[in-house]
Amino acid sequence: MTDETRNDGDIEVVRNDAAERYEIVVDGTVAGFTEFAPDARGRLVFPHTEVDPAFSGRGLATTLVRAAMEDAADRGETVVPVCPFVVTYLQKHEVPGLKIHWRERDVEVAEHAPTIERGPSDEGIGRG
Repeated sequence: MTDETRNDGDIEVVRNDAAERYEIVVDGTVAGFTEFAPDARGRLVFPHTEVDPAFSGRGLATTLVRAAMEDAADRGETVVPVCPFVVTYLQKHEVPGLKIHWRERDVEVAEHAPTIERGPSDEGIGRG
């Protein structure tokens, strides 16, 4: 699979298959990522999302996860949201064509995770 890029001005979201993650690149610098790993059934498990605090306050985690989920939908992949930020994003946003495998435990963890935006940002979400 080749790496794919979605560009929005000075912000790009790149699928980095070698590192098993989507990266958000701002002015040529990787500002954050959301990791994925195929499970035994070929579904993409998303365990962690992180944005460098130096880039906080710009909504980059939302931009990153939105682009990753749209790309997964375009590829016909099924996602398993584990990261609390990804779980919460998918609970609040419809992604046309995206197949989601919900795990009850991860939904429960997300309900108690600190995914509320810190100040104007939505970054810094840890492992779920």
